[in-house]
Amino acid sequence: MTSLGLFVPGDSALHRARAGHKLLLLLVLGAVSFLLDEVWQVGVGLAAVAGLYGVAGIGPRLLLRQLRPLLWVLGATALFHVLVSGWQRAAVVVGVLVLLVLAAALVTLTTRTTAMVDALVAAVRPLRRLGVDPDRVGLLLALGIRSVPVVIALAEEVRDAQLARGLSASPRAFAVPLIVRSLRHADALGEALVARGVED
Repeated sequence: MTSLGLFVPGDSALHRARAGHKLLLLLVLGAVSFLLDEVWQVGVGLAAVAGLYGVAGIGPRLLLRQLRPLLWVLGATALFHVLVSGWQRAAVVVGVLVLLVLAAALVTLTTRTTAMVDALVAAVRPLRRLGVDPDRVGLLLALGIRSVPVVIALAEEVRDAQLARGLSASPRAFAVPLIVRSLRHADALGEALVARGVED
């Protein structure tokens, strides 16, 4: 399992559900989230998602781990909305963000990457008449998913090096090396794709 918390093997009903159905429900949840404007509504949604984690056999420690990379974003968002529109609005906005992150993470935790890619490729196959190559879309999706834990690993390496040099309070000392190393990784990946005949 990576730091992103990708697929965790299991035999729950969620693990056995079809990837396309889970992705569709996630899309519906994203649309419905715009209608949530009360704290209690968000609380019900969070309780439901937490219950689904239990159904999948995923404990609270792994659940909370999905939010760790976003703590500073959630904190900044909460502070902004508390100052601008009050604590209730802040609770709703942050709660919706947490709800969507946990729901998306639950899909990745209970669905193999290959199954998700296959489901999305099947969904775009009707667009072949418009010039869309489903296989190329699948490749891009797989590369995008794979790049997320790679960038997270690079960020952790840069952070460790930053702390070792006593630069923990310098955003620039973190951002610049991370961007440079990410671009180098992208260049290497591009060269590898060209070498295998994927030129564009």
